[in-house]
Amino acid sequence: MKSLKSAVIIGSGNLAEALARALAASPAELRQIYARNEARGRAIAALTGTEAVSQPEELSTTADIYLIAVSDSAVGEVARTLPIPTGAVVAHTAGSVPLEVLPERFARVVFYPMQTFTKGRAVDFREIPIFVEAADAALQADVEAFAGLLSRHVLQADSARRAKVHLAAVFACNFANRMYALGERIVRTAGLDFDILKPLVAETAAKACDAASPADVQTGPAARHDAATLERHMSLLSDDPELQELYQQISKNIWETSRKI
Repeated sequence: MKSLKSAVIIGSGNLAEALARALAASPAELRQIYARNEARGRAIAALTGTEAVSQPEELSTTADIYLIAVSDSAVGEVARTLPIPTGAVVAHTAGSVPLEVLPERFARVVFYPMQTFTKGRAVDFREIPIFVEAADAALQADVEAFAGLLSRHVLQADSARRAKVHLAAVFACNFANRMYALGERIVRTAGLDFDILKPLVAETAAKACDAASPADVQTGPAARHDAATLERHMSLLSDDPELQELYQQISKNIWETSRKI
């Protein structure tokens, strides 16, 4: 087994910042931040006590692993232009991008931390699931050991499995957050702000996390098939056909699922 300890992060977005923070706090060595956005790269480096570089000739060529944390569409292009030796361990961090987008000249890896990341917001990386895929069994073991320096939850996932995990995350995170925003929009029409919904949001998430399945704790008029309340809500949304349709479709799905439980 090859010990992977020194890492270079390629990118300067929200995930790059979170990874840098996690690596800086771990037994691993964060060697560099390599970012085209020079100012942002320097800012992340300052947070984590490492070096920021922006020119290809400045990139370390001796790191144990290179973690590409850029937008999904840029992964392949960035990987192809890396001026590092053939055989270097190169990982991308995207949930829905296949392993094969990385050039074959590298020891190819996917290193996907499943979490939502925001600039300036600290997260406990030890609790974040990291899904790992490598080109061969020996490399898989090496990268899992490296991931274990950052998280207590390291799982194997090929591209097909990881794509489903990423899809699930979109529903549980991105779509759920959109529902919060729509709730805020509606409550503002009553002269109130999002603060009044925050205890409800927190308890809903807590219940889902505590339950064996979120389906077990589904509540609301759709789950009860409370036709009168559903009609009143539809009437309140009569000036917004798009939101009215969304309400109807989600309510139908909740009812059809709830009555089977």
